[in-house]
Amino acid sequence: MAEIPVVRTRRSAFDWLVPPAAAQRAATQQPVAGEAAGTRFPLPPAAPFLPAAHARPRKATAAWINRHTNLLRSADAVVVMLSAYAGFLLSEAGFSPEGPRDGGAAAAAAALTATWLAALELYHTRDPRVLGIGADEYKRVAAATLRIFGLLALAAVIFSIHGASAFVTVSLPLGLAALTLNRRAFRRRLTAEKAKGRHLSRAVVVGEPEDVRYVVQQVRKSGAVYEILGACLPGARRGAGLRVDGCTVPVLSSTDDIARTVRLVDADSVIIAGPLPGGNRFIRELGWKLEESSAELILAATLTNVAGPRIHWRPVDGLPLMHVDIPQYGGAKHAMKRIMDVAAALAALLVLSPVLVVLALIVKRDSPGPVLFRQARIGKDGHVFGMYKFRSMVVDAEARLAGLNQQNQGAGVLFKMKDDPRVTRCGRWMRKYSLDELPQLWNVVLGDMSMVGPRPPLDREVSGYERHTHRRLLIKPGITGLWQINGRSDLPWEEAVRLDLYYVENWSLAGDLLILWRTFRAVVRPSGAY
Repeated sequence: MAEIPVVRTRRSAFDWLVPPAAAQRAATQQPVAGEAAGTRFPLPPAAPFLPAAHARPRKATAAWINRHTNLLRSADAVVVMLSAYAGFLLSEAGFSPEGPRDGGAAAAAAALTATWLAALELYHTRDPRVLGIGADEYKRVAAATLRIFGLLALAAVIFSIHGASAFVTVSLPLGLAALTLNRRAFRRRLTAEKAKGRHLSRAVVVGEPEDVRYVVQQVRKSGAVYEILGACLPGARRGAGLRVDGCTVPVLSSTDDIARTVRLVDADSVIIAGPLPGGNRFIRELGWKLEESSAELILAATLTNVAGPRIHWRPVDGLPLMHVDIPQYGGAKHAMKRIMDVAAALAALLVLSPVLVVLALIVKRDSPGPVLFRQARIGKDGHVFGMYKFRSMVVDAEARLAGLNQQNQGAGVLFKMKDDPRVTRCGRWMRKYSLDELPQLWNVVLGDMSMVGPRPPLDREVSGYERHTHRRLLIKPGITGLWQINGRSDLPWEEAVRLDLYYVENWSLAGDLLILWRTFRAVVRPSGAY
């Protein structure tokens, strides 16, 4: 692995970890060129060394998380009881297909409430490790709810439970929607706390410099989950620093002194970023040493483009084997995705039809030319299709492209300009809010595109692809995708390709719903659109 340059840091809160002589030598050295322009990761306030038990109120953080979890449990209970009660009222009112009430609805409602709450516990929907992180929390809530109602439907058929259809018709959609909104509200509360630097898991990252850099970058992108206290590198010395995207991560020690360093900085977690000298034996012994400080040991998977749904663990005589499923580019899941695409696109076209008419009139009056712009794009398996957009440029935009190539600000094979002179007046604000892309809903209905997928490329872009980049064409392109909610035109080309390939191999229906929701937020608060 390539050696990563390490720079010295100026005086910081971690100087008490450095022997006085070393600190004095570091203080007399000139800062590395360019360091002053960078920023630093949040560091604890400067203070003399205190025993771990007094360095930070760890118990206070754990107590807050427990209170948050218990409050969420109470809110879930209220939602479940009200949802079951709504089904009970419908059944008692005689609107159930089975006919008038027979007195058994109350018992059914009580049983549903108890089993539903038990399922939320059994599926660990309030596990602190998933609260506020990704879509796993929502997936667990949905799985627990759907399993319970599946059992209810089965029991209704076998035991002829009167009024069960009322619970499925009312309690299921009402409860699932309310639980999702409830989790969303609590997630905002938790995120707000963590954004202030509270209740974060304090972590030390261990590994080779390049591996540490990658893990820190991904932790920063994922949001406020861990507070990176510093790094432990093989053969490193205290008082140095590792540059990561313009920030300086303090080097706390070498990999020979991890357990003592964890106690000194009172870390909650140790993240192993990659292979280490000593291999499995080193990691096993480190786990034993960390038991003294109750720090959690976390292994970062080297399969950086594989998501959780494709990973399965299978213990074989004490040997944990990690199975990675082969990506699926067809089959039942894709058929379901197609059904959801058509339903969502038709519904959106119906609801947005007045907006589409108004936008068409604005484009027509703004500049001469057609309202719609049809451009050849490359779809699944290299299929060429005509993608529709509201025209946001002058009619001779393609002819004027060659004269603007020297001013290209796009990444990789893309052409982008922040102040493109070909863009019309209405085109600027339409592009900012992605309104020009609404006609692509018709492409979804035709089957050329999906609601969510990789970015639809031009032919000239595909001709410049590297070999592995062609994997973006294994599924249909989308109106939106990971590229849309992670910076759009501001994304580096390599990052845009990585996000598209990640989606192609790891997509899920739940993930698509989350991307659509985040797209709505990205449109309301746009960035990187020009």
